[in-house]
Amino acid sequence: MVEAPRPRNRRGDPIDPVPFLVTTGLAFTVVFSFGPIYGLAYGLSLRSALALSGAAFAGATALAHRQLVRSAPALDAGPLPPGPRVERLFYGAVALGVALVALTLPLL
Repeated sequence: MVEAPRPRNRRGDPIDPVPFLVTTGLAFTVVFSFGPIYGLAYGLSLRSALALSGAAFAGATALAHRQLVRSAPALDAGPLPPGPRVERLFYGAVALGVALVALTLPLL
């Protein structure tokens, strides 16, 4: 049986592609669920709102690729220490809070 090629980080080590695929899929659903609606609420045309949503999705995909593919540790690198993991979780929670507040602005 032929094994599918695994994506590699910048050092050439194979990595797990699932976190990148999940993050990209979630970014697509969130951006294209909220983006056009809020673009129309801010007075943009549908074409502009969709284009802006596409640009936001491309930016989120590029950021996810840099963080989860290019900078990823190798599969055999072992677990990350708890300090950086907690720090990443904290910053992710802050970013989610900021995004939720930004999504409520047109509703005020």
